[in-house]
Amino acid sequence: MKIEVKKTDNNKREISIEESGDIVKNKFDDVFTRISKDAKVPGFRPGNAPRDLIEKNFSQAAHETALKELIPELYNQAIEKEGLDVIELPEICEVKLDRTTVSFKAKVELFPEIAVKDYKGVKINYQKIAVTEEEIKRGLDSLKEAHKAKDLDDSFARSMGYPGLLQLKGALSRQLELQKDNAQRQKTERQILDQVMKGLDFKLPKTMVDRQLEDLLRQAKIDLALKGVPKEKIDAKESEFGKELLPEAEKQVRMYLVMAAIAKKEFIATDDHLPQHVMEFLLKEAEWNIENEAKS
Repeated sequence: MKIEVKKTDNNKREISIEESGDIVKNKFDDVFTRISKDAKVPGFRPGNAPRDLIEKNFSQAAHETALKELIPELYNQAIEKEGLDVIELPEICEVKLDRTTVSFKAKVELFPEIAVKDYKGVKINYQKIAVTEEEIKRGLDSLKEAHKAKDLDDSFARSMGYPGLLQLKGALSRQLELQKDNAQRQKTERQILDQVMKGLDFKLPKTMVDRQLEDLLRQAKIDLALKGVPKEKIDAKESEFGKELLPEAEKQVRMYLVMAAIAKKEFIATDDHLPQHVMEFLLKEAEWNIENEAKS
């Protein structure tokens, strides 16, 4: 197989691929054999028509099938041989095929080279979670106001589904602790990512940014529709929403690419849960400084 890789931009490549000889010939033989098993040719039962009639009557179908199978096979072999880390499916052009030779060009976008470093031993300031009596009191007062109750007593607690006020306080304390724990986790993850991404400068692949922006825009439109905003009003402001969401799309892509670079370096599984796998690795490798939470 002949392969020529041409750099067209920082992260873009044009791959020229050509294959000839037995691989192409054998592909056509295989395709015609499969077609002949079910082909309906007047005067012959399926599977019994002569090969020359099969080739005459089904040459276009065989050509299309051979292309459909040869192009992905040869493309995958080429990017593996050249060690190209492509982002998504290629743009295929200039396709030529006869009974002995196939050639085509594949335009691809590559993941940028990111020199990730200093991502182990990131210093984390972690505060111990504690719920104060004052916080519980504020929570109870909010419940009292929301339900227009006169006294915070066992009777009120039972109306909320608890045997008594003590159990209600306990449930509220656990809820507040969980909220604080989630907030602490998010803060810790932001701490790590901010430090890991500090100083990294690379060009974002436009394909990924556009796709992420589409996802954010779609979700924003769904959220507005659920709030009762008319469709025509949402559509009228789509361009404005796109401009507002672009920085967030770029941030999310940048974050993902850094995580993907760490995953590659540390041989972490690159599946749909890659961000979760990488974050678990970074948290495990971090240097933790545990502090007592300041009292409210």
